[in-house]
Amino acid sequence: MADWYVKHLGCTVARKGGEPSHARFILDSAGSVMIEIYRNPQVAVPDYAAMDPLLMHLAFSSTAPAADRDRLVKAGAKVVEDMITSPAGDDLVMLRDPWGTALQLVRRATAMVTGGVER
Repeated sequence: MADWYVKHLGCTVARKGGEPSHARFILDSAGSVMIEIYRNPQVAVPDYAAMDPLLMHLAFSSTAPAADRDRLVKAGAKVVEDMITSPAGDDLVMLRDPWGTALQLVRRATAMVTGGVER
């Protein structure tokens, strides 16, 4: 899973571990957000694909959400909700990665974080 985020979303692996958890700490392309991905054999993996994406999703800034959507679909993602423009003027598309985790691509009308995408 971490390899997919590195290859297709520009993340980098900051640290990785071996068995039993195979933990991966991945950084977003700006190096400002870290996501930890691991498998704890003591608990069941949640059914992410069954969760409403509004309950939990990972959001990534995109300068071209439609093009990124198409590229990620070719890499195994699935469209949950196609491109919409929010009342605030943000362009959004909701996907699921190949493991069912909800993934949002967003081009904000006004950047919310340092290094965010502005029009």
